[in-house]
Amino acid sequence: MSDPIYLVLVIDRDVGVAEDFGRALLGLPVAVLRAGDRAEGMSFYREFLPQMVLLDSELDDGEVPLHDLFANDSALEVVLMTDRWTETGALAAVARGASDLLTKPLEPSKVRQFVSGLIAQAETRRHTQELDNELLEAYQFQGMVGRSPRMLEVFSRIRRVAPLFQTALITGPTGTGKELIARALHNLSPRSHEKFVVGNCSALTETLMESQLFGHVKGAFTGATLDRAGLFEYADHGTLFLDEIGELSLVAQAKLLRILQNQELQRVGSPVTRTVDVHVIAATNRNVRELAAKGKFREDLFYRLSMIEIQLPPLADRKEDLPLLQRHFLQHFSTKYGKGLKGISRRAQILLTRHRWPGNVRELENVIGNACMMAQGKIVCDGDLPEALRAQLVLPDKIVGFMTLEEVQSRHLEYVLKLLDGNKARAAEVLGVSRATIYSILARRFRQVNQENNLSA
Repeated sequence: MSDPIYLVLVIDRDVGVAEDFGRALLGLPVAVLRAGDRAEGMSFYREFLPQMVLLDSELDDGEVPLHDLFANDSALEVVLMTDRWTETGALAAVARGASDLLTKPLEPSKVRQFVSGLIAQAETRRHTQELDNELLEAYQFQGMVGRSPRMLEVFSRIRRVAPLFQTALITGPTGTGKELIARALHNLSPRSHEKFVVGNCSALTETLMESQLFGHVKGAFTGATLDRAGLFEYADHGTLFLDEIGELSLVAQAKLLRILQNQELQRVGSPVTRTVDVHVIAATNRNVRELAAKGKFREDLFYRLSMIEIQLPPLADRKEDLPLLQRHFLQHFSTKYGKGLKGISRRAQILLTRHRWPGNVRELENVIGNACMMAQGKIVCDGDLPEALRAQLVLPDKIVGFMTLEEVQSRHLEYVLKLLDGNKARAAEVLGVSRATIYSILARRFRQVNQENNLSA
């Protein structure tokens, strides 16, 4: 007999409930575990990580949200059961995170149909995860991940210009990965076997900037006790990446322009001209065109650098890349910390999607890295995310009026679609259902609205 692919944990004092449940599922690829009380149930849950938990409402304290109680699996289905459901009780159970509700005694045909549907959804999620892993591999480029049209165009541009460039300018907000772009240009160029040297112009004081870049001779200034080569000489025959180029002084800009034009430099304090062969990649998060128009940046240097310009979009403008980036960083930090993490919970995904990411990809990397350190199970949960992100999920203090379960389902879907800018495929992934289910709920809502409009007319 093959190993079961779907594990169900029944937490109920009544032994007969688990037995009835098991008989109803004969022939399905399901294994049923039984726990007689909540403590034993939680122990079994942590040990076996079932895909579904069937919990007697009498063993549920009714206070701790179910997604906090069972926090180790993003795809877990928690089903509450009782002898009789009231409308208020049912609504409260769904609000606390119940996937569904069952009434005792369990009806075999309904149980079988219900679990068969969950098995189909689990298989869809497994297949989706496999596809996501394939997508992640397919859309990785030189240590970067992206499938949005803007990033695919960036990758394409890098491939085309890398074999030919001598100078390049990379622009974009802080944290978008400008140094990764520079390294990709170097790695795909004929100079990939030579040095890749990084110089951060904003980290240098104006008095030392020229010395760091171009070198100096002994006695050129106080403290210059020896001749010293600068970054340009160190990077000879290779590539020099100058980050925050907008911070260079006009004097340093003039010297940089001379090197780009003639491949010649002079160390500070020396009349001797030295020849270097360096490809230069500059980057900035500032608008260099505006700086040039205001006289704060040499126009001739700007035009020389921007012969090839690569603009990086903020993460907020490439939301299609967010799921792949999340998975990419999750795999990276899971391996780094030796945790074997499997995924990110639905609530955590909603929070990550809702955030505007002002710090761009670097901020996302830091958030996922921190969450991976905090994670105690195999799944990163919303509680593992920074407080600033968790505070964005504002839940109502109380429920005003009553809604049917279908209305709760419909309104929650509308809420998730709003967060995901109407992306139904992503909503299906976050909610752990098939796309067909999403369209079914939307169609039902559409019919309901039409009926209400006809009645009001």
